[in-house]
Amino acid sequence: MAEKTPPDPEFEALLRYIQESRGLDFRGYKRTSLRRRITLRMEAVGAEDFSAYRSRLEAQPGEFENLLNTVLINVTSFFRDGEAWDVLRDHVIPSILGHGDSDRPIRVWSVGCASGEEPYSIAMLFAEAMGTKDFCRRVKIYATDLDEEALRTARVATYAPRDVEGVPPELLEKYFERTNNHYVFERELRKCVIFGQHNVVHDAPISRIDLLTCRNLLIYLEAETQSVVLPRLHYALTRDGYLFLGKAETQLARSSLFRPVEMKHRIFAKVPQEWRRPMGSFAASRMSRMDPPMADVRLLEAIVNETGNALLVVDEAGSVALANLPARHLLGVGDADIGRPFQDLPISYRPIELRGPIEEVFRQRVGVRLEDQEYRLNQAEVMRLTIDLRPLFNADGSVYAVLLSFLDQTRLHTLHRELEAAQENLEHSIEELQSANEELETTNEELQSTNEELETTNEELQSTNEELETLNEEARSSNEEMESVNEELRIQAEQASAYRLHLESVLRAMNGGIIVLDPNHVIRSWNRWSESTWGLRAEDVIGTKFDLLDIGLPIHKLRDALSTVQFGRAEYVDEMLEGVDRRGRRILCRIRVSPLSDEDGSTLGLVLIFQDLTEERSKEEYARYLGRIMGRALNEIYFLDPKTLRFTLTNDGAQKKLGYSDAQLRQMTLLEVAPALTQEAVDALLASLFSGAEKEIVFETSIRGKEREYPAEMCMQLFGDEEPPILVAVLHDTSERRPVPQG
Repeated sequence: MAEKTPPDPEFEALLRYIQESRGLDFRGYKRTSLRRRITLRMEAVGAEDFSAYRSRLEAQPGEFENLLNTVLINVTSFFRDGEAWDVLRDHVIPSILGHGDSDRPIRVWSVGCASGEEPYSIAMLFAEAMGTKDFCRRVKIYATDLDEEALRTARVATYAPRDVEGVPPELLEKYFERTNNHYVFERELRKCVIFGQHNVVHDAPISRIDLLTCRNLLIYLEAETQSVVLPRLHYALTRDGYLFLGKAETQLARSSLFRPVEMKHRIFAKVPQEWRRPMGSFAASRMSRMDPPMADVRLLEAIVNETGNALLVVDEAGSVALANLPARHLLGVGDADIGRPFQDLPISYRPIELRGPIEEVFRQRVGVRLEDQEYRLNQAEVMRLTIDLRPLFNADGSVYAVLLSFLDQTRLHTLHRELEAAQENLEHSIEELQSANEELETTNEELQSTNEELETTNEELQSTNEELETLNEEARSSNEEMESVNEELRIQAEQASAYRLHLESVLRAMNGGIIVLDPNHVIRSWNRWSESTWGLRAEDVIGTKFDLLDIGLPIHKLRDALSTVQFGRAEYVDEMLEGVDRRGRRILCRIRVSPLSDEDGSTLGLVLIFQDLTEERSKEEYARYLGRIMGRALNEIYFLDPKTLRFTLTNDGAQKKLGYSDAQLRQMTLLEVAPALTQEAVDALLASLFSGAEKEIVFETSIRGKEREYPAEMCMQLFGDEEPPILVAVLHDTSERRPVPQG
């Protein structure tokens, strides 16, 4: 046999640095292959030696990922080595499905899954055999690898067309979705595949596995490392589990742990067996000392294996003398580790440094107990161990070995923490209950008080209800009264409307101007006479100040009158103003300024009444003209009231003749100056005038003056169409009449 090449210190130092920095232990990998791949990466980055490459890793932590991608050969594909997968489909999977209950869970472990093609291939075969619904309900596929970048790719489950060339067309159509020139694995099946980082050499194995695939991984491991990994794979499988290796892996050809199912395609079944501890120096020495029968040894080993705790024995030379089956499973101790120095095993320093306590047990000859030690199986799973170290004595009382017992206290630790949390919650709940009880008592008192208040309120509400009923009756009565008042108001409104229309009609019909001003002398009303006389429409002047009007009348002369009436210095003021109307005709207006008052006597504005006196003045002038002529006439002329025969007007001739003044005569009647006439005689004389039969009557009578009485001829004429009617009498004194000479 060729001698082993002595290890390169720099290379070994690099491996230790990688392990200490990133937890990646490559010590079990074949040195030749490992060295070649690390060298390839060193050449890619220009590192001259292992020491320089270590410096690069220290300076650039991102280089670890590139190194891992180079060391770990992620060569995989869907259904790689198709014939082997056919055997898996036709024989292995039906056998797994046929074992046990039809509803039992099925667990698959894909070791070194790379970018996920292998576990997804397994998923498709199981889904085809079981149906998608049953597959999703029963199957869990654990896919592990050291390369985190490859795991990220696997979780995305998106592949290029060249990556899925090995997938049969019918499966590609059924379990992949074409998206942007890529293929995405079916979502529901993908949920059943659990990816995680795991080191099969050092991390505890996943248990109760029905099918374990570990293809083309063992060929990169040293034989010694393989002897550690294979028992772990054996432990991971169920009693009827299957192991699927790569076609280049022949390690199990002569193994007692597995039997070939299909040797050509490297498919094996687990061989259940009792654990056999190799007989190392410790066992040999004990056998030589005690020399028990072989049957007793097997019985002792069976008892040790069946105990629930992981047991490990370290002899006085510091070597591992014994490890039972639970210790092998839990601590990763293989057959090759029996007889090795304890300090070379990871368990010597993980979860805690044990070499010091072991030496103390040898020295003090008393046991040591290490409580509550955290032992990390992998990144996700953590155990709590109590490590009990006890000395094993020879017959002479000397210590020949130390027994290490690893007690799993995880559940107890969890329960203790849960108990503490529950205790805290309980105390908190008690405090809350006490507080709640106090609040309830307070609330109860408040409720009692509230109840009393509610009773009082209820009584008040009943009283209020009665009052409301009374108010309702009053409201009905008020409503009826309001309806009556409303009817009255409606009638009044109609009357007011009629009155307003009547007033407007009166104002329009009046032969005079009516202008209404507010307190600021702004025009509020302008009747039709004003429109006709001044030529301005009502809508043009209403809202305009009266002082600003230009209507051919000297309005400024009314300012004093307006002020006098507005401020109550006179009840009214009459003004006579001459002006020019819209036709250019000169007119004389009498303007009466009166206050516009409310019921309280408050002045609301002014009312201006315009009266055109132009014609009256002409008539008066004409009457004065006639009066002057009548006054100079020689005959006596009398104007009498037709009903009372009282004198209303006399001329100068009548006044001189009778010797009375005009004022005296106005107090007298015709019968008083003509005593010869009686009322009956006068009525008879006037009857023809009143009936219209005669236009005038002439008769003779005597007239009694103040100084004398004389005969007179009286001519009377009735002007009945005048207003008022007037009776005109013309007297001629006949006493001075001379007879006409006879010829």
